Amino acid sequence: MSTSFTLTPAAEKFIGRIVRFSGIPSAGFRLLVSPGGCSGYSSEFSAEAAPKDGEQEFVVSGLKFFLPAESRMLLDGVTIDFTETPTSSGLSIINPNQAACGCSSAESAAPPGVAKIEIGSIGRGGRPVTLAS
Repeated sequence: MSTSFTLTPAAEKFIGRIVRFSGIPSAGFRLLVSPGGCSGYSSEFSAEAAPKDGEQEFVVSGLKFFLPAESRMLLDGVTIDFTETPTSSGLSIINPNQAACGCSSAESAAPPGVAKIEIGSIGRGGRPVTLAS
């Protein structure tokens, strides 16, 4: 199965920094995405030296990604962005084919098809960072 997703320049810069500052030579970005959460995605990531069994390596915008099969399916056709505000920062997975969540009417709720993934800390070398969506 072919997977195609887009990175915004902000996401490229953020992910590039995670990989570069991991201290792992030739590191890649492991992104585990599964269904769940209000936005439709539950995710975690880490910088890794190589893909694990069952993961496939992709190069997007010059960055290596290590993705298991479920993540490849969920990321197909999405755009990954990085946003930063004075109170939070994180990756956003923008899926143009996903409906908005019906459980929140807050003004801060993500627009339809956007999963906000907050970043509290950065993992490296096999210590994944859990991202809330």
